[in-house]
Amino acid sequence: MRKLFLTLLFILTCSIYSNAQVLTSPDKKLALTFSLNTNGEPTYKLAYQQKDVVKTSKLGIETQNVPSFNQGFTLAKSETSTFDETWNPVWGEQKSIRNHYNELLVTLSQKSVQGRLMRIRFRLFNDGLGFRYEFPVQQDLTYFTVTSEDTEFQLTGDHKAFWIPGDYDSNEYLYTTSKLSEADGWKQPLISNGTNQENRPDRRAVQTPLMLKTQDGLYINIHEAALINYPAMQLHVDPSNHLLTADLVPDVKNNKAYLRTPNHTPWRTVIVSNKATDILSSTLILNLNEPTTINNTSWIKPMKFMGVWWEMQIGHSSWSYADNEDAKDAKGGLIPHGHHGANTANVKRYIDFASQQGIQGLLVEGWNTGWEEWGAEKEDKFSMVTPYPDFDINEITRYAKAKGVMMIMHNETGGGATSYERQMDTAFRFMNKYGYTSVKTGYVGRIVPRGEHHDGQWMVNHYIRAAEKAAQYHVAIDMHEPVRPTGLQRTYPNFMASEAGRGNEWNAFSAGSPPEHETILPFTRLMGGPMDYTPGIFKLTKYAKGDSLRHMHTTLAKQLALYVTMYSPLQMVADLPENYQAYPDAFQFIKDVAVDWDNSYVLEAEPGDYLTIARKAKDKNEWYVGSITDEMARTAVVKFDYLPKGKTFEATIYADGEDASYDKNPQSYAIRKIKVTSKTVLKQQVASGGGFAISVK
Repeated sequence: MRKLFLTLLFILTCSIYSNAQVLTSPDKKLALTFSLNTNGEPTYKLAYQQKDVVKTSKLGIETQNVPSFNQGFTLAKSETSTFDETWNPVWGEQKSIRNHYNELLVTLSQKSVQGRLMRIRFRLFNDGLGFRYEFPVQQDLTYFTVTSEDTEFQLTGDHKAFWIPGDYDSNEYLYTTSKLSEADGWKQPLISNGTNQENRPDRRAVQTPLMLKTQDGLYINIHEAALINYPAMQLHVDPSNHLLTADLVPDVKNNKAYLRTPNHTPWRTVIVSNKATDILSSTLILNLNEPTTINNTSWIKPMKFMGVWWEMQIGHSSWSYADNEDAKDAKGGLIPHGHHGANTANVKRYIDFASQQGIQGLLVEGWNTGWEEWGAEKEDKFSMVTPYPDFDINEITRYAKAKGVMMIMHNETGGGATSYERQMDTAFRFMNKYGYTSVKTGYVGRIVPRGEHHDGQWMVNHYIRAAEKAAQYHVAIDMHEPVRPTGLQRTYPNFMASEAGRGNEWNAFSAGSPPEHETILPFTRLMGGPMDYTPGIFKLTKYAKGDSLRHMHTTLAKQLALYVTMYSPLQMVADLPENYQAYPDAFQFIKDVAVDWDNSYVLEAEPGDYLTIARKAKDKNEWYVGSITDEMARTAVVKFDYLPKGKTFEATIYADGEDASYDKNPQSYAIRKIKVTSKTVLKQQVASGGGFAISVK
């Protein structure tokens, strides 16, 4: 009877899911199954070491002006292939990256719609899955409007989740750690402009990258890759059955995307392993992006830079020149309020310090006209080429060049994306004229065109247009307040960093971020690309003007470690010169640490708890280690087996002091030197909210 039951179950399963196609990863640990159910709906499932990761889940695209791509399909064609290459990024966490996957391409036909075709391309790597929808050129299908995406991720249980609300205009939330079923974005205060109904109407939506951990110790990361000409994907959580469904950021008409054949969506990605360290080591998202078409990339250079910036965040000076736009003298000029930060003398002070300490670049914010109306919801706020009267750009350019410091341009738009589009060529020609090789852009506020969102299709394309335009003028770009990254730095290597997350600045103008925040970000925000987190704050208490109780939720040694654990090829040396001058021995690590790497080694990790990473500097026999923890003190275990065998090196350890803690004694640190070889195993104490950094030479 049991044998008969199993036979009937097999026959029933085959009748429900026809045309099943199975694909395995190169190492055979992952298995993908694609099939069509009796309604002709595409489905897939993913298993890791014969254990379900994503149970059978539906796929499809719903449209407005043509029949939807979600049912009535038959399998017209199925193709498999294998790909294996090694490529060298212009910059990055590794000098070379292996791109090895097995591919399944299914062509689906909708006979009821004159045999219309849609393809779904699956790529299975050793570390996870990527898949996307493709729409080939065909009769009776040219333009179409996407109204929703039916992509599902049917999980196996109520996993532990690290999530932020699905806000259309901001990724700068604190992460909540909870069961997935408990995700409710409205329990977090809204931080973007507008209302819940406007910016995050689905209280059960969460942002990607979404980090999950199962009860039996499987780590799962869900995100997307190569986000171009499409809105960002959020995930709607159905708490009753552990089901995630794609939730796309809309435009003012509540449409999601406007496409023309031939076209395709971004890749949907699932990275999975039984080791947390493997999640951080994954190159899957990068590999799903296209190679760059920029032939000469010699002008794209990683660097460390200072900024006339933190002093504004903590209230010591301001971005604006006058109290308001109407504060004018008899000749029509703005009347200065006297605490404008971007003045020539102050900028020279930073240039002097950067030059003396070997910091390559200097960013100056608030140099150009328009800051008096920064928060106004208007289109044209800023001129990208007109300095304030106290910013002598000719003298500053001359002085910086003489001191060997590269000036970094700042283009804040205040959300006025249309205004920036009109000014781009003028702005980049201005940068070329004055020798600015990098620019930081910003999009604080509601987006103009009105009704568009930071993470919608129009703005996704705007960010790419900005990167492409910058490349035409040989300018590297660092974007703040954009959509979160999806590996596009492979295609646009001059798009070197972005914010798109809750950075260090939140410790200046809010209650700050708890110690666990930096242990979650590498598993979430940084999965798609580098983050301009602005580390290196040395004055950790009483730094904010008018708020003597404000303090960073970190130790000084942890601020050093962030230069290794929070990867970016553009690393800011964020504090004031005088605060670094007070701790010259600790500042030495910031001076030494690299920003471009040959190899990276994730030594130990647990999302929300701790992280230890070692990296080898590009083309140098130097290694740097960073280790951080949450509010729990711990003992980190650091291996050095990546060092050349048979050689002895000197390691300088910048550690928390014995009495250090983030809340009671954050400035306490200790520096010592030891000899290490490839056989050395170091056990290092980490304070509450603390960390340590090591340089090996």
